[in-house]
Order: sequence, then structure tokens, then C-alpha cells
Amino acid sequence: MNVRRNAAALAAIGVLAAAAPAVAAGPSPSPKASVPAGLYGKSDPTYDGVWRQSLTLVAQRSLGYQPATAAVDWLTGQQCANGSFAAFRAAPAASCDAKTMVDTNSTAAAIQALHATGGHDAAVTKAVDWLKSVQNKDGGWGYNPGSPSDTNSTSVVVGALAATGADPAGVRKDGKSPYDALATWSIPCDQDGGGALAYQPDKKGKLAANADATAAGVTAALGKGFVAQTGKAPAADACAKADRPTPAQIADNGGAYLAAAVAKSGHLMSVMPGATDQPDYGNTADTVVALAADGRTAAAKKAYAFLEKSAGPWAAQTGPAAYAQLILAAHAVGAQPGDFGGTSLVTSLNALGPEPRMQAAEKQAKASDGSSHAGVWWSVGICLVAGIGIGFLLSTRKKQQS
Repeated sequence: MNVRRNAAALAAIGVLAAAAPAVAAGPSPSPKASVPAGLYGKSDPTYDGVWRQSLTLVAQRSLGYQPATAAVDWLTGQQCANGSFAAFRAAPAASCDAKTMVDTNSTAAAIQALHATGGHDAAVTKAVDWLKSVQNKDGGWGYNPGSPSDTNSTSVVVGALAATGADPAGVRKDGKSPYDALATWSIPCDQDGGGALAYQPDKKGKLAANADATAAGVTAALGKGFVAQTGKAPAADACAKADRPTPAQIADNGGAYLAAAVAKSGHLMSVMPGATDQPDYGNTADTVVALAADGRTAAAKKAYAFLEKSAGPWAAQTGPAAYAQLILAAHAVGAQPGDFGGTSLVTSLNALGPEPRMQAAEKQAKASDGSSHAGVWWSVGICLVAGIGIGFLLSTRKKQQS
């Protein structure tokens, strides 16, 4: 669930040769496409329009907002007649054809967003049916239909299935489910990178640990999507050997690997080809969600504390997907996204597109963005002056999810 999708899309069309997508370091490199009304963010949406819009809508719903109609309409307008989504279609009124580069990641992300906003059952069903139709024989999914399965793509599809109430274990091709695919990418404990998941095997079938894929695989193995809450603590902190790991073992072993990876610094390092030696904020945010979902609270909070201290400039540069990721990380550990290192992730995200609406019944109960505190306490003051003596319990609703 990362702004890595910029890189993944570029890799899919041959611009990048790297097999494992990492974090995008800024606006998309192509200035050709203009940003249409209703879409969040100011950078070129060619490679991430549907992805960043979907993350934004999911993050807003997790906070109790009803996304703006214009924002939801933009997303629904991107869908092809067969149910799939491309990363971005500049002319959505035109029919999709063989040249339209639809992909599983954009489709799965859009499913989670449209399901969360509600009222789009037909579009969601068509998208889910399309994903099922392009499942690979190993039980997984690749970025594009027909491409080799990989952990990240399989995981975001699992998240979409789970978000809509489907059991991913029951979605099979040639008798294999996505959990069978994840098990083949889980590195045995006695090997280098034991417990982690690989993005996909190399040409010789060898697996190399990939933290980004591991974070995605952990949440998927737990049956979670973009939105996750703190789960039950694992039985053991270390990697547990298994000839054919179960989904729970895949998650716990991956969680152990991630906890060790952030134990010293609180963050992951960028492994993007050509990137300078720097923290990988996006994948660290994904790791927070994965660790929290796996019940590794201390490690998750350590990583979140690093993000709160250091990730603000990255989010401001990168845009809506980054803000959404940080909001989802805050939700996973029970933190306040309205007070993220002295700034509000919520206000920052909402300012990048059509203003969402806070549902009336939740306005006073939610102070996540920090903007409603004054109004709430003004109401409390009035009540005290009037002698009514009513106490208000202010609570921030945390999200799940995907």
C-alpha cells in the first residue's frame, strides 16, 4: 500500500528494470497529463492517479469523513466496462481497449475505496469479478494481467477481497489460493532473510528478502487491506520453522523480520535503484501497519515515532498517497493523525482536493484533524455556564481496514 505504485507502474511498462518496487521520491516524472477536477494532488497522475485517489478516500473514511462527491465520481469514472482500472485514464469517456494498460493494483485499490465510501456495489462487484478472472495458476496475481505473480500485487488483491467480505482462501485458480502463493514466497527461517517474503523468485527461483513485500504479505496473510488495527500478539517473537507455513505463520514470521529490521533505527532504508542512502518513509509506514496488525505493538510504535519526527517533509513533497499512508499508520497504532509532529495529516490531505464532509453524528466525537476542538470545548463551556453539567467524552475514531 505504498506510493511505490509509481515505481511499480513504471517497472511494468519497462521504464524501470528493478523487480521490486520501492518508494517514490517525489512527483511523477512526466508532466504530460494535467490534473483533472476531483482528483487529489497536483502532480502528474499518469502512473498513480487511481492509486492515490483510492488511498485518500480510504483514509478519509477511516476518519469518519464522507468523501466529496466529485472525488468519488472521478474514481468511478476511471473504471473500464469489464470492471478493471488503469493507473490513470486521461479520457475516461472513451472506451477501454487493448491498449488500455489496466492493472490489478489500481483495480484492487479502487475496490477498497469504493466499498468504503458505499453505494457502489455494482462497480465493486464488476471489479472483483475481473480480478478473479485474471488470477494466475499459482493462486496469485501479477501487476498486469498475465504477468508473473508477485507478493505486492497478490497482497493488495487479498486486501480488496477481504474488504468486500470475500474469503481470499476461497478464491482459487487450479486449486490454489493467494495464500498458497504467499507461502511459496515466504523465506524459510534457516535461510538468509528467514521469515521475510520475497517480491517474487528470481530467474533461478531464488528468494531474496524484501521488506516492502514483507509488509504487504503480513497484512495480506492476516486477511487485512489498507485499514488495519492492532491485532493479537504473536505466540513467539522469532521466526517459527514450518515446511508449508499457514497464513498465520507467514504473518508472524514476516512480522518478526520487520520488527528486527526497524529495531535499531525505527525505519527501513530505501532500496530503490539509484536512490541515495536515505530512510524509506513509505515502506516504513506500511511496516507500521503490518507490525500493528500482527500484534507487535512496541515495534510498530517505535517506527511510527520515527515517522512522526521525520516524515512530514516527505509527505508534503510526495502528496496525497503519502499523507494517506501516514494516516493509516496512525490508525493502526491508535495515534492522533491530527497531531503529527505538530501538524495535521488530516488537514494537509483534505486540502489537496475536494473537501470531504464530516458526518453530522460524528462531528463532535471525532477530533482527529484538530479543527473541531474549539467548537467542542465552546459547547462544553456553554453547557457549564448554563449549569447543565454535561460532560463530553472526546474520542478519536481509529480506522480498521483494506
